[in-house]
Amino acid sequence: MKKPVVIALVVAGLVAAIGLGTLWYQSRQPEPLTLYGNVDIRTVNLSFRVGRRLQALKVDEGDALKAGQTLGTLDPAPYQNALLQAKANVSTAQAKYDLITEGYRAEEIAQALAAVNQAKAAYDYAQNFYQRQQGLWKTRVISANDLENARSSRDQAQASLKSAQDKLSQFRAGNRPQEIAQAKASLEQAQAQLAQAELDLHDTTLVAPTDGTVLTRAVEPGSMLNAGSTVLTVSLTHPVWVRAYVSERNLGDAKPGREILLYTDGRPDKPYHGKIGFVSPTAEFTPKSVETPDLRTDLVYRLRIIVTDADDALRQGMPVTATFDAGQPHE
Repeated sequence: MKKPVVIALVVAGLVAAIGLGTLWYQSRQPEPLTLYGNVDIRTVNLSFRVGRRLQALKVDEGDALKAGQTLGTLDPAPYQNALLQAKANVSTAQAKYDLITEGYRAEEIAQALAAVNQAKAAYDYAQNFYQRQQGLWKTRVISANDLENARSSRDQAQASLKSAQDKLSQFRAGNRPQEIAQAKASLEQAQAQLAQAELDLHDTTLVAPTDGTVLTRAVEPGSMLNAGSTVLTVSLTHPVWVRAYVSERNLGDAKPGREILLYTDGRPDKPYHGKIGFVSPTAEFTPKSVETPDLRTDLVYRLRIIVTDADDALRQGMPVTATFDAGQPHE
């Protein structure tokens, strides 16, 4: 046999052996794990914390929202009036507190002192008169009634003096600690009511808590709303995740933090990227909404796959096929 023919046969045999070896190796490798799920986007029901007539609503269904954007307002007039009343109550309580803590004025103390001096003079006169009447009674110049009237006048003057002295002592000592504490408590209560009135007025404006899209506009301007009534339902821009399910035999591959490729019907050749963020600790039956070739009655574990490059094309409930990133080996 000629040498070139032998060489050709050897090369052909090597190629065939390499090909068969490659096919055998590939047949021994586990197939990439494929999961099935749906896009899950958080929604929030927005409402006013206070109730009144809806004055304006500035967004409609489908509008994109930015965090802090004003969405609507209630009629603020009742809350503006309540705020004015609360401010007046604070001013009144502050004045009462200042009056009590500062005590009595020097002029009031001087008047009380003058009243004491006047009462003292009246008492001294009544006491002297009573003593003179006692001397006359001993000589029977006056009657018993005259002596009794003098004693009564002396006692009344003494009581008036004691009352004036007590009032002067009160003015000099100032108000009692309990009265000051009560005035302070009244002031703090009025201040708390003012803070609540300011908050209520602030809450007549509804703002977007985060970026998102309006899904539902539940009411229209002019409606009377109770506190907490839903005004708008908003789909949040972030986070966006995929709710998927994995069987128990593949649970070891679904580790938190593992990268996942996500495919939708609209872009089968351009996957989204995500990471497993949560694995349910309890098993459940496969939901009927999940398109999977396995039996519906199989027990599976729920996964939450956070989409790291989500865009507006991902919509609530959209079916998604998830596969593990080829660059990461199975565990």
